[in-house]
Amino acid sequence: MAAKLDMGKAWNHAVALIMANLPVITVVAGVFFFLPSLTSSLLVPLPEAITDAPQGRVMGEADVQLVMASLAQWLGQYWWTFALSSLAQTIGVLGMLALLTDATRPTVGEALLHGAKATPTYLAAQLITATAFGMGVLLIALVGAASQLLSVALVLLLAVGMIYVGAKLALLSPVIAVEKQLNPLAALVRSWRLTKGNSLLIFAFILLLVLAMMVISSVVGIVLAAFAMISAEVGKIAEAIGGAALGTAIVVVMVAVLAAVHFQLSGGVHSRLGEHFD
Repeated sequence: MAAKLDMGKAWNHAVALIMANLPVITVVAGVFFFLPSLTSSLLVPLPEAITDAPQGRVMGEADVQLVMASLAQWLGQYWWTFALSSLAQTIGVLGMLALLTDATRPTVGEALLHGAKATPTYLAAQLITATAFGMGVLLIALVGAASQLLSVALVLLLAVGMIYVGAKLALLSPVIAVEKQLNPLAALVRSWRLTKGNSLLIFAFILLLVLAMMVISSVVGIVLAAFAMISAEVGKIAEAIGGAALGTAIVVVMVAVLAAVHFQLSGGVHSRLGEHFD
């Protein structure tokens, strides 16, 4: 019989995990999440499509074309910064999961090395998932050419499917990092099976977390906006630091939550998470 997710217990477990390992979490999160985010915010300028967008009027077709061209040029120029940042964050997430849950008690270096070795598996699994959704989008485009009504129905079906699959594959990173499953197909199947009977609960749990984080982000954004009253430069630096710190905290919380959920649904397989929660 599949285990049933207890959201309250998972949240308490995640908080206990963070508090018990705060020093190492701070180091890993600072290097792999905070610094890449801060660097990107300070060194990568906003696209002209945003800074030069027409104010006070509805954008026409010509405006939209200019915006799309500007965004394409911006992405073509700075794509590598986002790629490097995403790579660092992936290694950081997988390494942090290994560091906090591995029963062999790896050092920070060993955990991050495992994260680096596990990253190709995670990326391959993501590529498989993206390819599957891409085929769905292509099917909708082909069908839409024949029937607009059927195309709309398929778009709604695809949206629901993406939410469902997202919940089913929510434990992909813990499966790879904690269980050391380095076969991308096997990792996808394992996450799918672990979440059996809990897809709706996992979706609701993540949705509640996202909504809470949106509220916190809005409040922090209002506070940071006050620094712009000093000067535009001070406002930019404050926003970059505050945004990077908030983003880092959000990632840490999500990693701990995923670890706690995986612990519950897997029965604590290959994990020392139970040491941090009674």
